[in-house]
Amino acid sequence: MTSTRELDILVDELLAAHDPAGTAPLDFLRARFDAGLAWVHFPPGLGGLGAPRSLQARVDARLAAAAAPDNDPRRIGIGLGMAAPTILRYGTDEQKARFLRPLWTGEEVWCQLFSEPGAGSDLAALATRAVREGDHWVVTGQKVWTSSAHVARWAILLARTDPDVPKHQGISYFLCDMSDPGVEVRPLRQLTGEAEFNEVFLTGVRIPDAHRLGAVGQGWTIAQTTLNNERVAIGGRRTPREGGMIGILARIWRERPDLRTHELHQRLLAGWVDAEVLRLTGERLGQQLAAGQPGPEGAAAKLAFARLAQELSGLEVELLGEEGLGYGDWTMVRPDLVDFTGRDAGYRYLRAKGNSIEGGSSEILRNIIAERVLGLPAEPRTDKDVPWKELSR
Repeated sequence: MTSTRELDILVDELLAAHDPAGTAPLDFLRARFDAGLAWVHFPPGLGGLGAPRSLQARVDARLAAAAAPDNDPRRIGIGLGMAAPTILRYGTDEQKARFLRPLWTGEEVWCQLFSEPGAGSDLAALATRAVREGDHWVVTGQKVWTSSAHVARWAILLARTDPDVPKHQGISYFLCDMSDPGVEVRPLRQLTGEAEFNEVFLTGVRIPDAHRLGAVGQGWTIAQTTLNNERVAIGGRRTPREGGMIGILARIWRERPDLRTHELHQRLLAGWVDAEVLRLTGERLGQQLAAGQPGPEGAAAKLAFARLAQELSGLEVELLGEEGLGYGDWTMVRPDLVDFTGRDAGYRYLRAKGNSIEGGSSEILRNIIAERVLGLPAEPRTDKDVPWKELSR
């Protein structure tokens, strides 16, 4: 086990060999990965040291103090939070060696090709087909709500490889090159005026079998790992006290006494308490992650995050009154990342509406919590044992 002293020595050696002031950011990030300081809990040779996850904060703090470049985690959040842990758990040695380094350094952006027009909340009903032809799979179908598809080089993809078995059993998991022929990305303009999401059409896309993750038909099991990590990444971020939306509201309250009312004060206090509970829950989830893979508890954190973001963004608009009704620029752009806290109140209010859909809708998350956390009886499912091809769609 790596000690804090050993960790400090590695950081010192990295900084001595690659002075952040004189090293190109990408070269520094590559050197950091190779030194095992990217994600210290990953195995040696894959950007880590096999050390406790809790030591990562020490590495990050020391490198930040040295003005070292980071990998812009918001821009590559899907790769870091979803693709990387899934590849680490189910990928071959060749896949881990090929994909993890450029994923972490930000050289290759990732997106998620899961949801479909007819398989959103019921993801297992997906209809995108993958048919094997020799050493390749030919994939045809449509995906939707794909964040960052317009800037992504790679995608984690679910496709149906066996329509003759029940829907959960006939799915396989692939790593799709977004630059391949047959991949078409179209923008989906949102309530905010921007096109952060996309729809993706796959027409005869040929994916090598070497880019299949896990066994044929194991896709649903592997997808659970991805989805659990996604929910933790969205709702279980470890933030400082008064981080995020509650920090914006608290600052406005302190700086603008002219906006204060007793009723808004009570709502702000309630929101502050809820935000603090969510922050402490994030800390607890971080401890669970240090001990192993995230479980369905991440669904509770994501559910609470969505509700709180919508409540607080609405409270901000009410607090600002007429000022809160303005909207900076309703322009059709395709952003590289979601800048939630760096925008105006109108943007935050509109964008927060998507929090209860992305990463699993709030209704589905309530089912997950009820069945897998609380142990309540499952909802009746009449299609569980029916071959997918016999289901009405």
